[in-house]
Amino acid sequence: MPELPEVETSRRGIEPHIVGSKIVGVTIRNRKLRWPVSKAVDKNLHSNHVTSVGRRAKYLLINTPTGSAILHLGMSGSVYIVDHGTAAGIHDHVDIDFANGKTLRFRDPRRFGSLHWSRDPLRHKLLTKLGPEPLGDEFDAAYLWQASRGRRVSVKQFIMNANVVVGVGNIYASEALFLASINPKTAAGRISEVRYIKLVAAIQDVLGKAIAAGGTTLRDFYGGDGEAGYFQQQLEAYGRDGEPCRRCNTPITAITQGQRSTYYCKQCQR
Repeated sequence: MPELPEVETSRRGIEPHIVGSKIVGVTIRNRKLRWPVSKAVDKNLHSNHVTSVGRRAKYLLINTPTGSAILHLGMSGSVYIVDHGTAAGIHDHVDIDFANGKTLRFRDPRRFGSLHWSRDPLRHKLLTKLGPEPLGDEFDAAYLWQASRGRRVSVKQFIMNANVVVGVGNIYASEALFLASINPKTAAGRISEVRYIKLVAAIQDVLGKAIAAGGTTLRDFYGGDGEAGYFQQQLEAYGRDGEPCRRCNTPITAITQGQRSTYYCKQCQR
């Protein structure tokens, strides 16, 4: 699944091609995505122009003077830029054509993505209850420590909760906890504020490096090439079950938490 670094990579990739350009056509080949695509998307985008491309959590915001298209990539979706008239594949569900001769194309083989229109996107029902951005000013150790008080859920599941903080997906949660030397099974409410200082720094470090590397899941998201991301080469814990820890040589352990795989070092992470 595309996580925050992959979505941010997508945002940065498509932004220079579409900002400031007029939308001259909208083609929706399949409206049956996770939720049906409303005709309000076509109506409000056509003849409008893009003022910016934003991101909130794992949602892309294609902003115009009158509102925003809200796009979620789902489990397998991607956005990329093609020239007008480029033949569409069976999984290419949405094209947005621009006056500059470029087309923004949304591909989603599993159709778990979604596309919406909102005049006030940050008040849209999908976004209103989301926690702070992990790289923003509102996310710090004091906030995370206070939010964790009394919580018995594991710290890994806690930081993966989008109502607590957005965008800390499974891979990045394992990596951040390894970097902060925190056992992923520890109850969130039992961790001290001092250790949350380390964890916040680790989350921001891991996500920052992943964004700089173009993500983990895909190398060039807007290009749609499906290659593994460069950050995959930097993983310390995730996917390394049985391999020696790079700190202490203890074999990395794999467990399941909340139906997701977790990787950690029993020796380093206490």
